[in-house]
Amino acid sequence: MQIGWVHAVEFRNYRTLSWTPSPKLNLLTGANAQGKTNLLEALGVLLTGRSFRTSRMMELPYWGVSEATVSGELQRSAGSRTVRRVVQRREDGVWRGSGEGCEWARAIAFGWQDLEVITGGPAARRNFIDGFAARLAPRHRTALVRYRQVLARRNHLLQQGRVDAIEPWDTQLADVGMELIDRRRRAAAALQTEIARIYPTLAGERHKVEVRYRSSLGEATESTAFIAALSRVRREEARRRQTLVGPHRDDLALEIDGVDARAFGSRGQQRLLALALRLAEVLPVTEAVGTSPVLLFDDALSELDPQVQDNVLREIDTADQVFLTSPQPLRGAGHPWRVAAGTVASA
Repeated sequence: MQIGWVHAVEFRNYRTLSWTPSPKLNLLTGANAQGKTNLLEALGVLLTGRSFRTSRMMELPYWGVSEATVSGELQRSAGSRTVRRVVQRREDGVWRGSGEGCEWARAIAFGWQDLEVITGGPAARRNFIDGFAARLAPRHRTALVRYRQVLARRNHLLQQGRVDAIEPWDTQLADVGMELIDRRRRAAAALQTEIARIYPTLAGERHKVEVRYRSSLGEATESTAFIAALSRVRREEARRRQTLVGPHRDDLALEIDGVDARAFGSRGQQRLLALALRLAEVLPVTEAVGTSPVLLFDDALSELDPQVQDNVLREIDTADQVFLTSPQPLRGAGHPWRVAAGTVASA
């Protein structure tokens, strides 16, 4: 899949932009605060309707305006589709996004915040695996919203001390919770298959990398086991006034050569692992959707050794369309573009 052209109006620092990118690797260079990351964000909004940087729609339009739009043509072998996304402030002051999506459009974004997947708390890893699972099966996002609603209601009852009233919510929590856990496990297994090849290829050295899903329910696969686990911790939940079992308590184990990458990996290893995790998504997403995702990689080569940078460039060269930002030009790498003050021109 490729973006044929894009047109943005009042998006971040782009008052108006019309651009036809290269169908392969697009290298976006330029000084800081000129719009490189904003351009990647606009492409992400075009493809998915969401920003990979923020959940606050009000941050996307140019300062002081009430509406921003991103339009573009999405192409694949079976045809093309024109998509238009709008972010606007309604009369009640609430910002909303609208526009018809494209069911086969996918984007995989990498940015500095991805290092949190390796070094941060479990929530960052849960968000990562949920994002990947949703790219494989969009209904995962709907199930995640439902789970959070049920969890919030159950926690509210616990906080009120109404333990006798939570049992009816256990079945709902267990049913949707096991649905989430099942998809997360399958997503982690798909990542494991791919990263076992990708990380050593990028590092240029032999390494054993493992990605495992750690569930608070152990290896349980049935909702009855979830309900039984809730019953076992009922007294402790009443004391702590929160739900103690479920996918909201789970984590991913990330290891390099049998060592926890979060605690003992070097800064370079951690950054490379975060990048490898994103690249490991490409083939599973392509197989699940039937079209390849567009890669939006923000400053992905920084803090990497020159040889590792070359390895990364060779790996992403196998992808369909890639947008890669860099503060400096990279000789012989893709089509170079110069981003300056909200404009994009061939370098």
